[in-house]
Amino acid sequence: MTDYEAAILDVDGTIVRGEELLPGATDGLRALEDAGIARLLFSNNPTRGSDHYGETLAPHGIDVDPETVLTSATVSAQYLATSYPGERVFLVGSDRLRSILEDATVELTDDPDAAEVVLGSFDSEFTFGTLWEALRALEDGVPFYGTDPDATIPIDDGEIPGSGAILAAMEAVAGREPDAVLGKPSTIAATTAMDRLDAAPERTLVVGDRLNTDIALGERAGTTTALVLTGVTDRADLENAAIQPDHVLESLADVGTLLS
Repeated sequence: MTDYEAAILDVDGTIVRGEELLPGATDGLRALEDAGIARLLFSNNPTRGSDHYGETLAPHGIDVDPETVLTSATVSAQYLATSYPGERVFLVGSDRLRSILEDATVELTDDPDAAEVVLGSFDSEFTFGTLWEALRALEDGVPFYGTDPDATIPIDDGEIPGSGAILAAMEAVAGREPDAVLGKPSTIAATTAMDRLDAAPERTLVVGDRLNTDIALGERAGTTTALVLTGVTDRADLENAAIQPDHVLESLADVGTLLS
């Protein structure tokens, strides 16, 4: 028997790094499955839709239903389609995110002067020209959103700048912060995740490698939290951190120790 009915699992830095499966990830996922715990994967990757992680994990024998996957891209698309139907969104972001937004019937514009909403995100082709267009789009108090706050993204051999770095530049020129950042750990993200799970917060476990997104999401949702040390956070980071997890695990492989 276990105290938990559901688990929200981060992906990058918790289950995979880049396209590679992290050691022990399969053991942790199997422990959750054996305990009968419903599983929701939630990645702050703003360039991927719900199908991607099933395709990534299938070769490792891990079956993932797209309905049990959220990303900051899909959460952002859902929010904009619902909150701003028919309004023109100016995107600073990747072509993949553009496709996800279009699939959700979000209306996009490449004309910064026609923007009715602005969304900032990871953009590997971000330039001075992009920033100048963003400044124009953000004039007159146009609603301003970000997909996720992650300043860096883990890859196979290190880290690269992420959405948080792009948003910082946009904030600097616009002289204001986004109205909301829609991925983890926002209230919007927490509500969306809990709505996908048929479990009370006190019977839900959130596992991830980032204090300011994964663990903060769990705190906001009222769940138990567990930090894994396979991503961007190490034990030294915990010493003076304002956000503290309920549990610290060397890797997802150790999640079974929380289930008994």
